[in-house]
Amino acid sequence: MPKSTKILLGSALLLITIAAVILYYSSAVFLQLCIAFALAYILNPAVEFLERHGVKRLPGILVVFCLALVVCSLFAVFLAVSITGEFSSIQLNLPAYVQHLYEITPAAIKKYLGVETSDKLAIQLNNLLQQIRAAAPDLLKPLLEFLRKALSSTVEMVLALLGYFIIPVYLFYLLCDLPQLKTAIETFIPERFRPAYAHKLAEVDAVLSGFVRGQLSVCAILAVLYSAGLFAIGIDLAIAIGLLAGATFIIPYVGTIIGICLSVVMALLKFNDVLHPLLCLGWFGFVQLLEGTIITPKIVGDTVGLHPLVAIVALLIGGQLFGIAGMLVAVPVTAVLQVFLRSLLAYYRESEFYREG
Repeated sequence: MPKSTKILLGSALLLITIAAVILYYSSAVFLQLCIAFALAYILNPAVEFLERHGVKRLPGILVVFCLALVVCSLFAVFLAVSITGEFSSIQLNLPAYVQHLYEITPAAIKKYLGVETSDKLAIQLNNLLQQIRAAAPDLLKPLLEFLRKALSSTVEMVLALLGYFIIPVYLFYLLCDLPQLKTAIETFIPERFRPAYAHKLAEVDAVLSGFVRGQLSVCAILAVLYSAGLFAIGIDLAIAIGLLAGATFIIPYVGTIIGICLSVVMALLKFNDVLHPLLCLGWFGFVQLLEGTIITPKIVGDTVGLHPLVAIVALLIGGQLFGIAGMLVAVPVTAVLQVFLRSLLAYYRESEFYREG
């Protein structure tokens, strides 16, 4: 290996090590930059669309910013009004829920808990509330200790909060400089490797855009379908459950499980029968059938191309290693790795070792 190549590899390894150490000790800033970069990746196509229609990049960014702000504000108002109304209904129906819960509880469990009659159940609930009130100061101790530690390092706390407030600033500059950033990165690629680099970058972009933008669109459609169906069935908190199930579908399969569990529980509490829980299960099954056969194939397509078993294993590994954040990035990271694995397999099949004899 030439000496210059060894120097370059050593320098690259040193820089990677330094970057890893910096990221480890500044994970909060790195997370904020990742959020801004993800938002820039989502909004950049809209900015490029305006550019193609004669709008300069800076005015286009401002237009996209304003539209995103208006949409988010309207959605927040709608969410607040809807969920406030639903929670008011829950509060009014709470005694009926308690009665239904008592009726569907098996006699053995009632006897074990000492609530053979509804009066005893009311007494037990009242005692539980009293215990919670008495334990409240103890429950607040960890929070008070956290606040004490946070206030003891006021500068760190202020910097952490400030970092999240200036995410829009990060986002603005990333949107402004994305074309220059791509060009700058390309200048570090040797010219003889640039065609291969551009090809792989296009594949990775197709995979990421197919998952990120496509999955967000799928989540929005599922949230609307879940909410509409549960509202038609008559489930309380239909909009809240539907939105939660749709939003958490960004982690495949998780949103469906959460939505089924919550809707079935609410159906049992409100109607105290078998029909309405079955209607909830049937609606979620029907929507999942639509998602698997029509919605996802039409919106996401085959760009991600992960087998369901591979996606499940990736989710489990990501959750085991990095928790919720690992589950969020498990599928797109696995899909990107699959792009390079395909290239490695193609190289292997073209090698002399594979083709010999």
